[in-house]
Amino acid sequence: MNILLSTLNAKFVHSSLALRYLRSYVEPYFPELRLVEYTINDLSERIAADIYKQKPDLVGFSCYIWNITETIAVIKRLKKVLPRLKIVLGGPEVTYETKEFLERHPEVDFVVVGEGEQTFLELLQAVSVGRGAEGIRGVSYREGDLIWENPPRAWLPDLNVIPSPYQNRFEELENRIVYYECSRGCPFKCQYCLSSIEDGVRYFDIERVKRELKTLIDVGVRQIKFVDRTFNLHKRYALEIFQFLIENRKETTFHFEITADILHPDVVDFLNKNAPKGLFQFEIGVQSTNDLTNQLVQRRQNFEKLSNTVTKIREGGRIHQHLDLIAGLPEEDYASFRQTFNDVYALKPDELQLGFLKMLKGVGVKLRAAEHGYVWSDEPPYEIFYNNVLSYEDVLRLKGVEDILERYGNSHKFDVSLPYIIAQEFDTPFDFFQDFADYWEANGLFRIGHRLKSLYEYLFRFLESRHAKQLPVIRELLKLDMALHEKSRQWPDWVDPEKDPEQVQQTYEMLQNVTWRQANIPALADVAPQMLRKNAFVMTLQADVEKAVTHPEQPQTGDCRDTVIVFYDAPHRQAGSADFYVVKQTKLST
Repeated sequence: MNILLSTLNAKFVHSSLALRYLRSYVEPYFPELRLVEYTINDLSERIAADIYKQKPDLVGFSCYIWNITETIAVIKRLKKVLPRLKIVLGGPEVTYETKEFLERHPEVDFVVVGEGEQTFLELLQAVSVGRGAEGIRGVSYREGDLIWENPPRAWLPDLNVIPSPYQNRFEELENRIVYYECSRGCPFKCQYCLSSIEDGVRYFDIERVKRELKTLIDVGVRQIKFVDRTFNLHKRYALEIFQFLIENRKETTFHFEITADILHPDVVDFLNKNAPKGLFQFEIGVQSTNDLTNQLVQRRQNFEKLSNTVTKIREGGRIHQHLDLIAGLPEEDYASFRQTFNDVYALKPDELQLGFLKMLKGVGVKLRAAEHGYVWSDEPPYEIFYNNVLSYEDVLRLKGVEDILERYGNSHKFDVSLPYIIAQEFDTPFDFFQDFADYWEANGLFRIGHRLKSLYEYLFRFLESRHAKQLPVIRELLKLDMALHEKSRQWPDWVDPEKDPEQVQQTYEMLQNVTWRQANIPALADVAPQMLRKNAFVMTLQADVEKAVTHPEQPQTGDCRDTVIVFYDAPHRQAGSADFYVVKQTKLST
């Protein structure tokens, strides 16, 4: 039997862990099985044509909210050109409300519900000998005009019976993010999350995990994302994996989902002492700081402990932190979400993601949606339009905040100016992002494309329209941000030209003196003179730059003039960014 496993990933760099589990489990019985991945950006007709050319007897698709619409489009085409083709779907998007899904989509023959390895194997064994899915637990299927739902299958009691999804075919993973799990399940019952439906947590043997991770590290995988819902649930297990990755590190980086309020302080101390900078990334779901909201969604969270953990990790300076918020949770109105946003923004994460509640199939908030007046989109990803305390207008305004947060906060292209702007000109961080989003909306800026240089000007014009009291200093700080991320020296008309060219020239000359660099900018002491001439840019700014960065809450008069050296192409920097140094000594010692 010609079997094809497939999915439509969100991006090319992603890879499917689910399909690789299925392949490793089924391949000993069906060695001819093949796996092929596409993306949601590929044209459905091209995907269908590619699958058609392979003449499969059965195709299995892994389905999620981000790909179900495109997957159905592919399936409809396939069924018309290969009417005898058997279509099997699995994944969270089809595991719940399965009967209704099959009724809407007659092109689908079978749905594997829940954990799929053993169910998919038994289904293939049945179909390969001409039988149907009768009696196979965990399968829903159609038989003529009838739809049948077999009893659910119990979870595998021992995950180690599943062969490793990463034994070979490492060429598939080149330039891809690899997804990995040490465990399945979640102990928490957050009512907006699919993980709340599964009881208990099961772990893979830790020695197996180490072997697989070592293999992936050795073949040069660029990033491994752990999909464990709470990686640090089991303290000793998590700590042992952290230590193993530190000891065996090469070029791979690692991303974890962490529950911060239960991350033990001694684990944080270990990471702050031993983890190389940039090796680990933590994603921490905060979602809301409203106690009533957290109670309604059965989310147990100690925000004080969470804050202490996030702060301690940030002060350690080694781990990138990504914090998540969800707008639209029960009984969190606009004013309450403003407070949630400000509470979490104050923790200074490297990235703050603002998402919106999605009415996922099977979750508690959807089952009790009427209690809170929810109205949401019928199409994936099922985001809410409004509820009894958050209007549609509120949601639209928060969408603007989400956009501005990505462009101006998470981009890190305004790291010098933005903290000073917020501290000096706005009551709270949320007020800045909301007011600026309103400005964008009023001026039609959300509807057009933008160059990076334009983003700086929009911010300046916005503050100018508000008659910002610190505008002269802010203009200088924005100029520095532009210099850090734009190599072009063609300054726009709103930027003041250089006012002290003599000081600039003198600083360029001092930069060529290694003794001066050793005394004033040790980080550049060993840089070759030709690299300095090529990659250094000097300017003077009428602002106390270091004070603006370290104490943005302190207003400035603009009387101070700093000499700043911007150095590009530092090895630890991302492309398009730079380091800067404020020069205190402006003359060579004699």
